Amino acid sequence: MTVAIYPGSFDPITNGHIDILKSGAEIFDKVIIAVSYNANKEGFLPVSTRAELIQECVKDLPNVEVDCFEGLTVEYAKKRGATVLLRGLRTSFDFEYEMQLSQTNHALYNNIKTVFLITKPEYNFISSSCVREILLNKGDITNFVPEAVAKYLTAKCGI
Repeated sequence: MTVAIYPGSFDPITNGHIDILKSGAEIFDKVIIAVSYNANKEGFLPVSTRAELIQECVKDLPNVEVDCFEGLTVEYAKKRGATVLLRGLRTSFDFEYEMQLSQTNHALYNNIKTVFLITKPEYNFISSSCVREILLNKGDITNFVPEAVAKYLTAKCGI
């Protein structure tokens, strides 16, 4: 059984993230979408809220699990018995960063492989930071995030 970890902050999760996740769920036996917690960085949404929203978005994907973790991704992967890290690419700029991250993770734990999946073109401009910026300026985010996330965020921000 091949277990893949799809790590990230997902603050908030976007349709692009979900696109990568669905593709990964078709390829791997199990995908754990792992929301990273960084005690040195305050997120837009609490990690527990992000995980709850993601759980709502993936409830129809039987081989996807939602979890949270702190620390090195490779250490979390070891604990969960994962041999693959799933990463999404939107642009060529993402590739350089992700390649460096992949090589670092492999140097830390040589049993881990990174698989890059490319988002569909309609999602390659969407980022969590763009969604936050649109939301905080009272813009419409419904085309950029799953329905449950849009409802939660618009209610939270009183839009």
